Amino acid sequence: MMPTREEMERNRFIRPFAHRVLRSELWRFTRRSVPRGVALGIAAGIIIPLGQIFVAALLALPFRANVPVAAVTTFITNPATIPFVWWFANWLGSWLLKVDQNTFIAPVSTAMQQTEFDRFLEWLTGETLVTAFGLVTLASVCASLGYLLSSWFWRWWVARKRLRVIRLRRERLEKARKAEAE
Repeated sequence: MMPTREEMERNRFIRPFAHRVLRSELWRFTRRSVPRGVALGIAAGIIIPLGQIFVAALLALPFRANVPVAAVTTFITNPATIPFVWWFANWLGSWLLKVDQNTFIAPVSTAMQQTEFDRFLEWLTGETLVTAFGLVTLASVCASLGYLLSSWFWRWWVARKRLRVIRLRRERLEKARKAEAE
């Protein structure tokens, strides 16, 4: 059901920027592109309320992330999980801002008022400042963890494959030596 590369190149909507979207490095599964795709997909899935797949795929272009992984990873937030994510983001944002208010200089509140970051967060997420701040914080932490875990998992998987190949080569050498000895 997936369109081929040639069909996508002929598509009139993709044709103007097909050279950029259809670069093979964006569609290959490599040790660098997969963790980037996971991180972008998680961040877009948590922060962006609608159109997460489209935003993740667009963000994958400049970051040279794997486009399918970025698109699929956005499904961590879905209609079943999004109420819990927003509730937790609201709790996290209120907790962080309360901690910030109890400090002497309140660096987060001061920075948000000086740069009008609070209006940007409200516009971006469509939520109140507390929830928006929690969403951005949650997305940053989860994207970082996703990047690190997927990078670690990639290395573990490749190492396991290499060990399996080494074991098979040793077994073949042992069989060949036994065959020569007989």
